[in-house]
Amino acid sequence: LHPSEPPRIPYVTDALAAEPFPIVAATDYMKIVADQITPYVPNGLHALGTDGFGRSETRESLRRFFEVDAESIAVAALYELALREALPYSAVQDAIESFGLDPEKADPTKA
Repeated sequence: LHPSEPPRIPYVTDALAAEPFPIVAATDYMKIVADQITPYVPNGLHALGTDGFGRSETRESLRRFFEVDAESIAVAALYELALREALPYSAVQDAIESFGLDPEKADPTKA
């Protein structure tokens, strides 16, 4: 609402401008909630979310099902680092195996 002024820099853009690490946002809500700020995150954002509910008896089971538990967040961060060539993809594979994640599991948002 300031048409005669140069566009202002969004707070999140300014706050994350110097951040050298990947940003991973995990939520118990739909991943679109976290994705809403992606255009304003200078180096991108990897969003994880529970695009549904009622599939699990506990919050922990829900998070594992939708891959937003601590292990999945760690793998997402490692994957983003591998994309930036900050570590080898083998480190991502090692984490997947170490955490007991199933890379062949069906996409939980389409189940």
